[in-house]
Amino acid sequence: MASWRQAQAAAVDYHDVPSHSRSGSNMNDIPDTNNDADPAAPIYEPRLWRDDGWTARVIKNEDDDGWAVEMIKDGEAEPALVGPWTMGRDKKNPKPLDAGAFATLVKTASEVLRRHEQQLHALLHKSIAVSTDSGNVNVLLDIVPDEDDPYAILSARDDFGDTIAEVRVAPTFKLTRTSAEAWIESGYRKPR
Repeated sequence: MASWRQAQAAAVDYHDVPSHSRSGSNMNDIPDTNNDADPAAPIYEPRLWRDDGWTARVIKNEDDDGWAVEMIKDGEAEPALVGPWTMGRDKKNPKPLDAGAFATLVKTASEVLRRHEQQLHALLHKSIAVSTDSGNVNVLLDIVPDEDDPYAILSARDDFGDTIAEVRVAPTFKLTRTSAEAWIESGYRKPR
């Protein structure tokens, strides 16, 4: 796979290339990329870049007369990021992708995915620390979002991380300080 430095060195301003040397007759043409031999091979075209597990594609903005760029992580069906894209010098066609823009787009799309994963983790895994006569107890709720049979595991752990109790509960179980204390006081019987 080509490095960023190689891509930067190979990048040429699309407008500096004579029109008869450009791939395709018009920048509005969809790039004719035949990568049947290696679908993971890097691509560095004015409206399509693929490298390091990401694809950036400049597309027509459906909301107005401008352009947008979508970032798709390899193996994913939906773009991780879609945002506005700059017009080129002719104020009609999009600015061509380059190594710097691609690096920025990869970084931004990666951050979007990371924040999404953190938010999902926070929704699916909750914990509350409860102080008892025998020491601190950490009560955890881990939701398993199975499509056919979603459920949650309610568990209690001591200060050393050893499991005191564990029960299967409905995925809609609400873990609050009150519900955690009530579960501990019940002797860790399955909540209703």
